[in-house]
Amino acid sequence: MTRISTPFNAKTTAAEILTGVDLTGRRIIVTGGSSGIGLETVRALRGAGAEVTVATRNPIGDQRALDLSDLGSVRAFVAGWTGPVHAIVANAGIMALPTRQVAANGWELQLATNFLGHFALITGLHENLRQAGDSRVVMVSSGAQLREPFDFDDPHFERRPYDSWAAYAQSKTADVLLAVAAARRWAADGITANALEPGYIHTNLQRHLDDAIMRAVGAMDDEGNLLTPDHYTTPEQGAATSVLLAASPLLNGVTGRFFSADNQEAEVVPGGPEATVGVAAWSVDPVAADRLYDYALAATADH
Repeated sequence: MTRISTPFNAKTTAAEILTGVDLTGRRIIVTGGSSGIGLETVRALRGAGAEVTVATRNPIGDQRALDLSDLGSVRAFVAGWTGPVHAIVANAGIMALPTRQVAANGWELQLATNFLGHFALITGLHENLRQAGDSRVVMVSSGAQLREPFDFDDPHFERRPYDSWAAYAQSKTADVLLAVAAARRWAADGITANALEPGYIHTNLQRHLDDAIMRAVGAMDDEGNLLTPDHYTTPEQGAATSVLLAASPLLNGVTGRFFSADNQEAEVVPGGPEATVGVAAWSVDPVAADRLYDYALAATADH
């Protein structure tokens, strides 16, 4: 397949992606839409006329409650939704928890929040996506998917030693694989599915990172002050790729792809510790995608 290119770049803002685009009548769900790039995604979509529902753990105003680590909460959200949904932006996430934490059902918390909860939400709303006739699933992944494939033998670190970055990375690999699997299974329903990495941005997602890591990526000086190096972008710019995949007419009919923070489709590369750009071959492997879909379907049905 020819890689897709767009006229945008890493400094394009979410609002600029939608210049001249009218989203009136389109109903969109954004998880984790109350802060960071989720908030900027919501602002841009609403600015273009979309009806956006913010799904978050601690809702205020017209936001709706959704705790992705709690399947009861996910099922309540699904049961409370009526009518079509034109896009779901799976944006909520947690990163690099320093110690192994588990959800109430025993799932490792990063996998539960970043992937399995989103899987239950998206599959639970499949019929609503189909009703829209032209809908999109957007998985907000990470460059961390380059680091680890999905571990089907021990996804919850029940036997292998817990590693905060390995846990985060495999959850983000799973997000890309879900887009690949959904693209393969749902095309006839008028549903496209793509994944993305938003790049380096100062948001609440980094709250578990220690100062040494922040200094290593050039985001903190020796006195503990935050820095914004050239490879970082603002939340408004970081949300651009989410908005591109959720609503830009340039992506009509595009499915099963992974886009980098520069708003271009990424090159498929071997994953591993040396990889810094692109999407890992294991993240877009159709065999692994189908296996993961079946795994998640069974896992969410059992709890």
